[in-house]
Amino acid sequence: MDRIIGELNKLKENNQFRTIPDIEAKSDGKIIVNGTEYINLASNDYLGISTKYDLRKEFLENNNSLMSSASARLLTGSSQDYKALEKTISSIFNKESALIFNTGYQANLGVISALIQKGDIIFSDKLNHASIIDGMQLSKGEFLRYKHLDYDHLEKLLKTKRDSYKRALIISESVFSMDGDIADIDKLVQLKQKYNCLLMIDEAHAFCACGKNLSGLCYGKDVDIITATFGKAIGSFGAFCVSKKEIIEYLINKSRSFIFSTSIPPINIAWSNWLLTEKINFIENQKLKLEDLTKQVHNLLDLKGIKTPSQTHIIPIIIGSNEDTVKLSEKLRSLGYYIPAIRPPTVAEGTSRLRLSLTADCNYSDIEKLLNIVQPNIQSK
Repeated sequence: MDRIIGELNKLKENNQFRTIPDIEAKSDGKIIVNGTEYINLASNDYLGISTKYDLRKEFLENNNSLMSSASARLLTGSSQDYKALEKTISSIFNKESALIFNTGYQANLGVISALIQKGDIIFSDKLNHASIIDGMQLSKGEFLRYKHLDYDHLEKLLKTKRDSYKRALIISESVFSMDGDIADIDKLVQLKQKYNCLLMIDEAHAFCACGKNLSGLCYGKDVDIITATFGKAIGSFGAFCVSKKEIIEYLINKSRSFIFSTSIPPINIAWSNWLLTEKINFIENQKLKLEDLTKQVHNLLDLKGIKTPSQTHIIPIIIGSNEDTVKLSEKLRSLGYYIPAIRPPTVAEGTSRLRLSLTADCNYSDIEKLLNIVQPNIQSK
């Protein structure tokens, strides 16, 4: 117990101590915390779907799916709702098969740890999500992390290491969750073909939010395995993997996070499928709104000379120290903006930041006022 208390005290001293916010309500682009309403710039609800009361009302009036699956899918926890959603997802991504997981974390954990065994190797982008890192650590294979978006470094690793292993897997996010920059999918496909690897892309932050269609940035490209989540742009819950039929069948039999988890309530599965079929026009319109706002905000950043690695709706404002970032977050909260500080270990030491998550319900004028406030505190990058 002394060690636990000591570590907690150290977190507080280093401005890394976290607490769960007392969130009371959410509405379109707003959030109420401890009785105060704020402009919400911390949400992954990129299309604003989760707060649309009219959508929920229409769905519930015409759906009576169960509120609990009461079991893992391999027992009694499956239904036609799951099959229908998996068929929809397969079609969107133009892949043979899909498999639903409970969360994006469980999807990446389960896919990687099942596919990679002793004698195999993984090549992973340095800034890949924690779920990918944990999946690699749980697997029985080796793994190497190449410098972020540095494909020359990746190829050097492939040249020196690939032939010493049986199966090789290259993993990258498409849109990176903390920097908002994007991977060069075409280059990754080229390298996976040249060095006989499987390629896995996490589309969590791109699915229904980026790219020429709803699938994200991988559509029509030779990507073997794609994971993504329903809990962001689709405003629902759960995640999925799409791939060849044989890989999905293998995951059904080998992925422990799938096999040993009670499945998602059918009501959530039906909600996701309803949105992706019956409300596809609404989704596409919200995506266009988000794309227009993102373009406007990036133009504003350029005009103000604010440099950012971001190319998307995820825009980090790098402050640097934990203390300065927390202070600025608290100042912004006093002015009506909800943007929690992002600190290590989520990001590297010295790169603590405020991460602006743009949604279709954000107002340009609010972002403009915000940037005027934070500009003096931004590190030159």
